[in-house]
Amino acid sequence: MMTFNRTANLVFAGIMALGLSAVSTSALAGKPGFEKCMGVAKAGKNDCGTSAHACAGMAKTDSEAEEWVYVPEGTCEKLTGGTVKGAKKAK
Repeated sequence: MMTFNRTANLVFAGIMALGLSAVSTSALAGKPGFEKCMGVAKAGKNDCGTSAHACAGMAKTDSEAEEWVYVPEGTCEKLTGGTVKGAKKAK
């Protein structure tokens, strides 16, 4: 009986680890049809990391220049203070 419980726990832990790694990989890959918009995230509502931290939800204040959120493509430049992450500036 004890061996079954331990085996079941190990299987469950393995399944959870695979699920979490799949989620984190998809978060890093981006979202089709969306762009990363910097400078518009509300405090605690950013999508991912910056040079200051590596986790979503860690923005300390509203509209920090380096914090970003995913928005539908073409939306970011319409938002006040929004800058598309990785976009080249026009000369």
